[in-house]
Amino acid sequence: MSYYWMKGNTLKVPATLFKKNRDRLVAELKKKVDGQWTVLLQGGREKLRYNTDCDDLPFRQESYFFWTFGVHESEFFGAIDVDTGKSVLFVPKLDPSYAIWDGKINDENFFKTKYEVDEVHFNDGDSIAALLKQHLKAEKLLLLKADNTDSGNVLEVPSFKDVQSFKLDDKILYPVMAELRVFKTDEELQVMRYASLIASEAHKAAMKHIKPGLYEYQLESIFRHTSYYTGGCRHLAYTCIAASGCNSSILHYGHANAPNDRQVKDGDMCLFDMGPEYCCYASDVTTSFPANGKFTDKQKIIYNAVLKANREVLKQAKPGVRWTDMHILSERVILEDLKAAGLVQGDVNEMVKNRIGAVFMPHGLGHFLGLDTHDVGGYLGDATPRASEPGLKSLRTTRTLQERMVITIEPGCYFVDTLLDAALADPVKSKFLVKEKIDQFRGSGGVRIEDDVIIWAGENENMSRVPRTVDEIEAFMAQK
Repeated sequence: MSYYWMKGNTLKVPATLFKKNRDRLVAELKKKVDGQWTVLLQGGREKLRYNTDCDDLPFRQESYFFWTFGVHESEFFGAIDVDTGKSVLFVPKLDPSYAIWDGKINDENFFKTKYEVDEVHFNDGDSIAALLKQHLKAEKLLLLKADNTDSGNVLEVPSFKDVQSFKLDDKILYPVMAELRVFKTDEELQVMRYASLIASEAHKAAMKHIKPGLYEYQLESIFRHTSYYTGGCRHLAYTCIAASGCNSSILHYGHANAPNDRQVKDGDMCLFDMGPEYCCYASDVTTSFPANGKFTDKQKIIYNAVLKANREVLKQAKPGVRWTDMHILSERVILEDLKAAGLVQGDVNEMVKNRIGAVFMPHGLGHFLGLDTHDVGGYLGDATPRASEPGLKSLRTTRTLQERMVITIEPGCYFVDTLLDAALADPVKSKFLVKEKIDQFRGSGGVRIEDDVIIWAGENENMSRVPRTVDEIEAFMAQK
């Protein structure tokens, strides 16, 4: 049996994981088309910087192609005969100079064994059409065109010479593949448990290392190093958010305009949203904790409100429950604690109705997780249309939960001047806000607590393994 394995104590991922995915795909397609169709997928292409022959990071495969074939190299094509399930990889034919710069040129048998497919054939760049006709007798092709409703980006259909010599369909494949990706197999869940475990260990390493005076990027570096050195995770699932103090209210902090470069101060609340991926499967964990290891009374108010929301959703997010309702639940729990602390006033149900929750938590409660951090399928199935109201419009899914979905539970509470000022100027919203009390929290940033969760009919499975309560965090950080 072939494996993806980074050696040492890292996880072995069997190639049969992807064979099972191909079998699932064929079974679903047979319900929709006759057996005369052939699935054709195009893998990713390595993109190099202009005027250089290198890139910042090693190549990472396109996710749909990887889900189907488990191939890590670039410029592959893959095909599956719907009638027989026969799988074929078309491997780029490399120039002999490749062996000098990049290593041994492997033969077709090497890739057939490595990826456990039925056949492998070299492709010189112009021979895909001929190879499909010769080895699969293909006449009709199912092509993947995938729209991302969050970003607006589109994964375009495969492009190759003489593609128009086939009958083509780019509508059938996407909803089938995306829906299959929503529900994880046992083999996929094993990889995701590992990625979340490594994320947790890396978060704990950053918590142990932190002290006032360090820079945010130094904590990001600890996280990166631990993920790779300990877990063999060469890639991160997304740009690290290593925010301290006021920066923790910037939801996507860490990008080029805010590059984790602030010096951590004594008394800061930190919000670290970081996750590695292993064998292309993502983790996504957020920890919030005081830089000096001790919560202030004000920090405890916000942190405990968010933790209570996280735990309540974890308990109630069961098969048959709509995710939108879980978002509302998290808002209600946080608002009840803010009311008890004197930051808001009035009836909590009226606050929810008037979207006061979104003033403090402008993002959605969570998202599907898999081969992509914001995984596919959020608005397929029984999803209701994307809402237009604050907070709710940022939900990345509105579906009813089912077993084997993997979703993040990540409530948050932030003090964002732009949102607070707008709400205080609104005659409807302002009557719920206690300005004098809220002003005492301005500049403190925010709290987010994010766990990676598998939905089960019984008790949900929280894959994150980090200290969560105030007492747990303070005790853990004191050990350093």
